[in-house]
Amino acid sequence: MKKLLPAMLAGAAGLAALAVPALAADPIGGQWVTQDKDAVVTIGDCGGSVCGKITKFLKTPPGGADQRDIHNNDKSLRSRKLMGLPVLTGFRQDGDEWRGEIYDPKSGKTYRSVIQRKGPNKLEVKGCVTVFCQTQVWTRP
Repeated sequence: MKKLLPAMLAGAAGLAALAVPALAADPIGGQWVTQDKDAVVTIGDCGGSVCGKITKFLKTPPGGADQRDIHNNDKSLRSRKLMGLPVLTGFRQDGDEWRGEIYDPKSGKTYRSVIQRKGPNKLEVKGCVTVFCQTQVWTRP
């Protein structure tokens, strides 16, 4: 029994060390104000992945609070309301980053995206085309 206990403790420590990378990334869920301070995006679970939707306008869009997705490249989606529109989709944790896609309703384009927490109240949001990325910092409301 004396030899078994140290082996069990060593095994438990080894398992705990393997679990650390899964816990390394700070969660990105909650409400975030976009860099332009024009909207609040609420990020949360979307059944197997993480997504974010526009949940509040801080600046009224040109078409009013009922603004539609008029710049979408897909004409069949142009009648969708911006309020409630998913702008972050398919995000999955990859180490301390989250990878998915970001939709820009101002241009109507979707980009590869990487999100990373930069403290309790800052979220770094990148939208990328090939190797070129544009970075924004979103903050807590």
